[in-house]
Amino acid sequence: MSLKKSLSLLLVLIMGILLIAGCAAPAAAPAAAPAAETEAAAEDAAPAADAAKPVKIGVTMLFDDLWLTTMRDAMTEYAAANPGIELVMVDSKEDVATQLGQVENFVTQGLDAIVLVAANTDAADPMTKAAVDAGIPLVYVNREPANLPEGVAFVGSDSIDAGHFQMEWIADKLGGKGNVVIMMGNLEQEAAQMRTQGVKEIAAKFPDITITKEQTGNWSRAEGLALMENWLATGDQIDAVASNNDEMAIGALSAIEAAGKLGEIIVGGVDASADALAEMDKGRLDVTVFQNAKGQGAGGIEAAAKLARGEDIEQITWIPYELVTPENYKEYMQ
Repeated sequence: MSLKKSLSLLLVLIMGILLIAGCAAPAAAPAAAPAAETEAAAEDAAPAADAAKPVKIGVTMLFDDLWLTTMRDAMTEYAAANPGIELVMVDSKEDVATQLGQVENFVTQGLDAIVLVAANTDAADPMTKAAVDAGIPLVYVNREPANLPEGVAFVGSDSIDAGHFQMEWIADKLGGKGNVVIMMGNLEQEAAQMRTQGVKEIAAKFPDITITKEQTGNWSRAEGLALMENWLATGDQIDAVASNNDEMAIGALSAIEAAGKLGEIIVGGVDASADALAEMDKGRLDVTVFQNAKGQGAGGIEAAAKLARGEDIEQITWIPYELVTPENYKEYMQ
């Protein structure tokens, strides 16, 4: 074989070997996924809040109160309508020491969440601390505590609005002048403090309206009756009663009727309770402010259940007040 043919054959063999080697080379590694995609995948893989998880919620609140009973019934109804929610309800008896002990018992029992209607909104810190230290979600309902730390929720109405709505209506009916007395609730509670402040803020806008008397009736119909009897006995001119709730207002109406002054003194309450609406239907109660007991009760349990199941909620959920007058009261009678 000639030298030329030998070189050609050698060249063909070399090219064949290179071709085979190229086909057998390992495939290139895939490009790394972008960091954002990796993080998104990790988030997708993270456990989600379990909306079906059974939860046991402790509730401590006053039982012996007409309006709060409506709210408590709403809590029970919400739990019954939403499977997986169990309530443990105890009567705080409106006593701070009793309520603190109840919260501590809930912690010891390892409940999943706590709902609390504070006996004293200025003395709620120890209860807040007990729940927070134990890592148990806490929801205050109806009465906003003086301190509401991050992670602790509140469901209720802005109490100062009730005073504003009530006194604006009264001032209008008085024609901007007259003597007004204020029946206050339990002064240890935010609702009484802020509703009274709301009344005073509106009254201050009218130079000819004077707040002549203010005293606590502790949310009680009987105490409202006794308080109004005492005020009427002084003989001082009273043109309107601004009561922090309907129960005291109804008590005041009884005293006014007994004194033969029914229709001469404007009487306003707060809550739009069934009894108050019945008094308005009879033409006796002049004005009230609707506070949604069912909305607050159901909202409190809903918030507690969501927190217990790892869901995010707004720290404060406002349930608005609504003015109730002789013109629209029938809308609220159901």
